[in-house]
Amino acid sequence: MLNFTKFERINPEKRDVLKRLKDYDEVYKVFGKSRAKEQSDRCMQCGDPYCHTGCPLGNYIPAWLKQTATKDPDLAFALSNETSPFPEILGRICPQDVLCEGACSLNTGHGAISIGAVETHISEAAFERGLKPKFSSNKKDGKIAIIGSGPAGISAATFLLRKGYQVEMFERADRAGGLLMYGIPGFKLDKTTIERRINWLLEAGMKLHLNCEIGKDKSSEELENEFDGIFLGLGATAGRFAGIDGEKSSNVYLAIDFLTGIQKRNLGNDNVDFVDVKDKRVVVIGGGDTAMDCVRSSVREGAKSVKCLYRRNEANMPGSKKEVVNSKEEGVDFVFNVSPKSIKTDGNLALGVELLTTSMSEPDESGRQKVVINDGSEYLEEADVIIMALGFSPEAPAFLKSLNVKTNSWGGIETNASFKTSNAKIYAGGDCQRGAHLAVTAAADGRDAARAIIQTLA
Repeated sequence: MLNFTKFERINPEKRDVLKRLKDYDEVYKVFGKSRAKEQSDRCMQCGDPYCHTGCPLGNYIPAWLKQTATKDPDLAFALSNETSPFPEILGRICPQDVLCEGACSLNTGHGAISIGAVETHISEAAFERGLKPKFSSNKKDGKIAIIGSGPAGISAATFLLRKGYQVEMFERADRAGGLLMYGIPGFKLDKTTIERRINWLLEAGMKLHLNCEIGKDKSSEELENEFDGIFLGLGATAGRFAGIDGEKSSNVYLAIDFLTGIQKRNLGNDNVDFVDVKDKRVVVIGGGDTAMDCVRSSVREGAKSVKCLYRRNEANMPGSKKEVVNSKEEGVDFVFNVSPKSIKTDGNLALGVELLTTSMSEPDESGRQKVVINDGSEYLEEADVIIMALGFSPEAPAFLKSLNVKTNSWGGIETNASFKTSNAKIYAGGDCQRGAHLAVTAAADGRDAARAIIQTLA
């Protein structure tokens, strides 16, 4: 250990740009054994590890780095899975640069440990050796329903099954995975990786009901009567418009509809309507990871040009920095410090985005800079397709009311510190409870809610 002066930080190798633009295969290659050991060997084994506290799951990062460096990969795998429901997924999609790696003590000098890449390697290498996640063979009587199969739902199911509880998962879509399946493109997360985790839950005894919408295909009364506990992991799937004139034109789309359509087509669904951007000028409004997913997908779909419009500067972009780098490598143009004023239209067809340039104010006491509109700076950004990537809101389905589950002013489900809703039998976590956030925070909510359910049923 402590070899951070001997070995520099190395990021996972990326596929050649010209090759990766031809498909939706994952861009990053998984670390090999020697590279993972070398990077793990850089860890200083801090007495107060900031990487651990910087992780929403509180992963035992120094511990599994040490075992990877000292040739006990099976223990590294066990430690990695102890706190996380799917480390091989989060190792791929977490914005480590603002979480664990951003908090790494080496980040300000020698370069943070490549934590995410090592995390992915630990699990993938273990799977190649035939190891699998472990679940309890001692079955308990408690029966819990999981509504939603996204990160929060999978996490809750995982930790409940580990304790031997009976779990049934209900998903209104045709495949399990939620955001992981339909919201994240394959070039970041191959869908077989999600299916593998779902299959292990099924092997552990979970029952999965697809194309099953609560309140329609199964009543809320049946749900409440049949189960000892219910976890709501509904996510936040309602896309947001900008609230400007012309945004409901026929060629203006929400990010989730654009991404979902492409993914369904890629999975072999021939009956899905997807947004065809081939040979078109595409403009994406937004600066987070979803916006990066949209611009990078547009390039792969053969768009004539792809521009990302963001109202702040590059330093203030909210998403992962590596996604911006990847987007630039793949030919995306960024237009910073612009704010949409309206959509110029011809009938029901959008012709472009009318923009105002912006400036950043001086930092306030918290260090935050405000966006200042520059008067008289209007100009038109012409476009054939406009995609709104401005975040997501909870849907608050009607069945919540029949279950006496309270929601707040923005549609989020209200819970106490133990994730319990106004209905003592029902718990909630993830985006439907905290608002649109990260897969890792949803996973943490699902885990902690499962622990609260277990404590209640024990």
